[in-house]
Amino acid sequence: MTALSVCCGTVNSIKALWETRIKKSRDEIQRDKDLREKVSVGRLAHVWEDRITLAKLKQKVVTEEGRIILRIEKEEWKTLPSALLQLTHLQEWQLHRTGLQKIPRFIGEFNNLIVLDLSRNAITEIPKEIGLLTQLRELLVSYNRVRRVPEELGACESLEKLELAVNRDLCELPPQLSQLKNLYHLDLSMNQFTSIPDTVVNMPALEWLDMGGNKLQMLPEDIHRMENLHTLWLQRNELTFLPEKISKMTNLGTLVLSNNKLQDIPECMGSMENLRFVNFRENPLKLQVTLPRSPTSGEKGAEEEEDEDDKEMFGREFMQAYIKESKRRGSNTNYTSVLNVTVEAVKETLTL
Repeated sequence: MTALSVCCGTVNSIKALWETRIKKSRDEIQRDKDLREKVSVGRLAHVWEDRITLAKLKQKVVTEEGRIILRIEKEEWKTLPSALLQLTHLQEWQLHRTGLQKIPRFIGEFNNLIVLDLSRNAITEIPKEIGLLTQLRELLVSYNRVRRVPEELGACESLEKLELAVNRDLCELPPQLSQLKNLYHLDLSMNQFTSIPDTVVNMPALEWLDMGGNKLQMLPEDIHRMENLHTLWLQRNELTFLPEKISKMTNLGTLVLSNNKLQDIPECMGSMENLRFVNFRENPLKLQVTLPRSPTSGEKGAEEEEDEDDKEMFGREFMQAYIKESKRRGSNTNYTSVLNVTVEAVKETLTL
């Protein structure tokens, strides 16, 4: 009887264990099934979301002058979706005031891009993949929050125009940018530069440079190496003097120096024959020079006359008049000094 009881107990234990294993196996199978269904539904939902996003992006694509352009303005796109990869044939992006926080790393897949205009957003970083865009001619990232420029940008061999104005904390550029042999237009205004970077001086094709609104205290002594430069904006800086070699910038036609701390105008600038427009307004210049009024000024209206004064009072004619006055006073000073020395010498001789 005892043996029979033990045998029944053993069978019941085995049966319970078996049932437990079967139940656990069934539960696992059900969980796997539920998970697969959930993943499948998620994938399907993601596919549909991508399709909806892609359809929305396609509505923003226009063709102008034979160029395929993605244009989005004043809509919230803090990030750009991967669905955009379906439009790698795009030749231009124009994304303004979208709140975009970063340029996606898949930007390197858009090797047909000619213009990348992302002005007036919230971009903090330009990814190194930008260097893959060998067809890119214009990169416009002004009014953002970019702190640094990647050295890979120097590989964009077709780049002609680079705008990085008003990024506030930007204060340096990598030396690799001097490899941009086609870059002729560079805007670095309203940032934190304390000097013109060497990489800028070494850009071989640069013609137009704006570094207004920075913290420049002096210009490089070899500034004349920018031999192709015809327009230079340096307004609202902290310049106290100009290097003598600025006169060797023979192609310079426009030079804006308003709102600096200049105390004098170098006499050598009088020989800059191609300099058609120059502005010295709002500088603490030592000499007070006033231009004679034009004989025809009485025939002009008040507003027109005021505009003319703005153009001429601290312009090229003013510069020439200032240099002339500076030379005159220098000559008088030298003559007076020599005369005083001579008089003192004569007095000493008579005393002896």
